[in-house]
Amino acid sequence: MRRFLFLVPLVLFLGLVVYFFAALRPGADPAELPSAMIGKPAPDFVLPGVPGLPNLTDVPGTGLSKRDMAGHIVLVNFFASWCVPCREEHPVLMGIGPGAHLLLVGIAWKDKPDAAQGFLQEYGDPYLRVGLDLSGRTGIDFGVYGVPETYVIDKKGVIRLRYVGPLTAEAVAREIMPLVATLDAQ
Repeated sequence: MRRFLFLVPLVLFLGLVVYFFAALRPGADPAELPSAMIGKPAPDFVLPGVPGLPNLTDVPGTGLSKRDMAGHIVLVNFFASWCVPCREEHPVLMGIGPGAHLLLVGIAWKDKPDAAQGFLQEYGDPYLRVGLDLSGRTGIDFGVYGVPETYVIDKKGVIRLRYVGPLTAEAVAREIMPLVATLDAQ
């Protein structure tokens, strides 16, 4: 029995070596978080809007629901006013124009209405519509780990891409826009 007790630390050490070897292998992205939602329908949701902001309907404060996205390629961006990386990605979102063949919508995740409104008034509002996910439930249903996270949803309402972290111009050009072009051609 004593011999077995001496082997326990060795087995634990070897287990850690295997784990770190797998995590640090060339080509592995430790920031990549798999999503069980890829290839599945976007969750059903109805969110209130941000007071005072015009949007797709030109009715200030109108919210966002899954029904609003039907039949369109949609870029859903989860953000928050308290999120520093969201401020970093915001100029990239502002650069996605109407010629992108998609609807750009935002979901203010676990944010206060006045804080979300102030954020969008200060940095600009790139979204056609913004919903307030006050409780974070919609984010949980999408599988959001934290903000910012961005999802591409096809015309049939199926999630095709999840991008974790702040969007960069390179990521938009390399990953998102080619996928949008493919989905638009279908």
